Amino acid sequence: MIPPDTHLQIGSLLFEGLDQIDLTGPFEVLSRVPNSTYRVYAPGPDPVRDVRGLRMLPDATLAEAPRLDVLHVPGGTGQEALMRDAAVLGWIRDQVAGAGHVLSVCTGALVLGAAGLLVGRRATTYWNAVHLLPFFGAEPVDARVVIDRDADDRTWVFAAGVTAGIDGALQLAAALRGEEVARTIQLGMQYAPEPPFDSGTPRTAAPAIVARARAAAADITARREATARAIAAELGIRIP
Repeated sequence: MIPPDTHLQIGSLLFEGLDQIDLTGPFEVLSRVPNSTYRVYAPGPDPVRDVRGLRMLPDATLAEAPRLDVLHVPGGTGQEALMRDAAVLGWIRDQVAGAGHVLSVCTGALVLGAAGLLVGRRATTYWNAVHLLPFFGAEPVDARVVIDRDADDRTWVFAAGVTAGIDGALQLAAALRGEEVARTIQLGMQYAPEPPFDSGTPRTAAPAIVARARAAAADITARREATARAIAAELGIRIP
């Protein structure tokens, strides 16, 4: 836990084609962390649209971001373009070097992988992309939230797909300010999910539903794998 009188700079990456819940779910949590400043940063100043068309506006550009204590990287289909964006990847590497905590949600983990930051880490990501984590040198873990710590005492929180970002952010809030603060944030959000269907993972969804979901995502999944294989070769990671 970080002393409560230490002010925290918390920042989220915003980009074209992200999944807004990957950003706004953790926003609901992290914006409530006591004695902190939370802002959203994007490559440019213009509004972007999420994968479903929601228009979102950054607070500032990447170049205007201060040294962050907490970096949050969301995912979404727009992640594919970021994996070859040298400027964004360089900014992420630079921020991670100084940040004490890193949160990725969904395929945000693949962006961290493209930046060469997953080698040797335990991680998770969206269920239809978790098989790509070894391409970045990571050990995939079948869990909704995975916490990993490195030799520099940096905390890495990896949340699986979409809504798992709320769970990951609550665990991160506990690491930042203690469990009582995290519990208070959870109550303020009235986060007490009772899903109407037990269909939230490939293990619990009907096989026909899983098959349709995989078929609908076949194109982006193939593109992600092609990019991951190319990056694995560049990182010197051998994949069968």
